[in-house]
Amino acid sequence: MTDLKKLSDDEIVALIKEGKVTNRELTDSEICPTCFNKTHDGVLFGDDSEMIVYEDDILECFLVGNPRAKGHVAVSTKKHFKDMMDIDDVTCERVFKFSKKAMNAIREIYNSESVYLCTMCDGPMNHFHVQLIPRYDFEERGSDNFVKPRQKYVEDKEKVLALRKALK
Repeated sequence: MTDLKKLSDDEIVALIKEGKVTNRELTDSEICPTCFNKTHDGVLFGDDSEMIVYEDDILECFLVGNPRAKGHVAVSTKKHFKDMMDIDDVTCERVFKFSKKAMNAIREIYNSESVYLCTMCDGPMNHFHVQLIPRYDFEERGSDNFVKPRQKYVEDKEKVLALRKALK
């Protein structure tokens, strides 16, 4: 693996575009993929502006591009925090109060039986976020829902609009 810390951002962007650098390699090089993506025009994850269902000065909430279930969203801080242990109490409270509101909206709009909340920031560099993963009545209960196979995102404009309205 190339020592990414010795490269310029432009060189890293070129390697990403060539498929020679992964999110994991950025993380292992202590480069936050989320922050890098934001400051480099979506080079890693593409333009996800249509998937954002809520945004304010502290948080953003968006439908996940490779969801584990329909209605899978992430709630992320705009400011970089490596994990929950690094967040100030005011921001932490804001994340979890908002997540509760989002969970209820997801359950209602997507007609899920429940919505699981998880956060798993690991490695030397991450960007704190929580994932809200719906569980439907035809699925078994339990922690296997956190590792369900990823799916292709399929836009449902009606549900996206409903989520945006519910999360105002």
